[in-house]
Amino acid sequence: MRSVRTDAYDVIRRDVIARVERRRLRAESDLDEVRIEVRDAVDDYQRSARLGEVVPLGDPRTMVERVLRSVADLGALTDLVARRDVEEIFIEGSRVSYLDGTGVVRGLSTPTSEQENRQIVERLLSTTDRQLNAKHPIVQARVLEGSARLTASIPPVSDDLSATLRRYTVRNVALGDLVDLRSLTTEAAEFLWSVMQIRSRVVVSGEPGAGKTTMAAALLSAAPARHCTRCCEEIRELAVPLTHGAYYEVRPPSLDGTGEISLRDLVKFVLAMRPDRIVIGEVRGAEAFELSRAVNAGCGFLCTVHANSASEALNALLNAALMAGENVTEHIVRKVFAESLDLVVHLDRDDRPTDENGGVARRVMEIAAVVPNLGSDFTVEPVFRREHLGDSLRWTGAMPEHLAERVERALPAGRSLRHVAEGSSSVPA
Repeated sequence: MRSVRTDAYDVIRRDVIARVERRRLRAESDLDEVRIEVRDAVDDYQRSARLGEVVPLGDPRTMVERVLRSVADLGALTDLVARRDVEEIFIEGSRVSYLDGTGVVRGLSTPTSEQENRQIVERLLSTTDRQLNAKHPIVQARVLEGSARLTASIPPVSDDLSATLRRYTVRNVALGDLVDLRSLTTEAAEFLWSVMQIRSRVVVSGEPGAGKTTMAAALLSAAPARHCTRCCEEIRELAVPLTHGAYYEVRPPSLDGTGEISLRDLVKFVLAMRPDRIVIGEVRGAEAFELSRAVNAGCGFLCTVHANSASEALNALLNAALMAGENVTEHIVRKVFAESLDLVVHLDRDDRPTDENGGVARRVMEIAAVVPNLGSDFTVEPVFRREHLGDSLRWTGAMPEHLAERVERALPAGRSLRHVAEGSSSVPA
């Protein structure tokens, strides 16, 4: 059973919404008028309380501010969105929880209703071209002026409203920053910097929240400014400044079901724009097949994929490519990737607060070279490896010569990739 206070809030809030809609007020331009309507609704409620019709409010001023935030801002989510330490906000019906910088999921103490949360989601979507309704029960969109990604669903896809608001906590990040965060060692960072000086093909893998996007951004920032980079994403997350290149985002179908531009469409499109490197923010499906075409066009690429290990990442990429349904056998697609991919950078996270700031540890567990072979499976050779999250990331002593030869042509004279890996040579990171 809901509390008396929650009931009063719902009654007043519904009254205010009706008043605002009746006068066709807009919170963005008519905030003062909206505030007056909220105060009048609270006063009317208190008058009803004096007549014994409802229970009086203990703090009318607090109720005014709470209802105003709900109608003109993001309600109970307003303070959470303003907090820089909140990484993700989860909405499940009337329940709201959030993930803070320590990696702990906490429940929101302020009571909410599913109807209110639905209106908050719709307010977030109002600045985008995405909709959440019976025809489109699933939606993804960049919201809050591009600073966050909203993923939401409603029945019949989910039992109740289910939404996740994920803040983009990283903007411009370099490999050196990841060294400071102990995700990488200096030697590993310089190794990756060196590999990014050529049209390399790199896959970043890991579980959700392991830091794949952050790593992709750091690798992208290490690429030479002269390289033409085309970044394709379902929902824009990367924000590395590009001297030569651009960012592209998919478009959902319109209300009549037309006009959709898929991630695969985007990759096909940028292939015709002479890219040195194609970036796919997250590979999930048929767009992976277009990466095999990028190889034939001489393009480098950088992508992220969900996987539990470096070797599993390659199979995930293969399976995604086969989803394209082209008349190409698994053997051929596997052979193309096995011969063209250079590295897999695999990350993991520890849900326990373990770093010096009490935050979640996100670490590079393995940097593995993809070795061409004649077998029926992928072969990887670890170049850097961390046995456990608490261990150091160490050079294994291995060095893929086919990669080293290509990279060393881009390095300053007298510097080798082996010397970089062992720490006896230095390049910018």
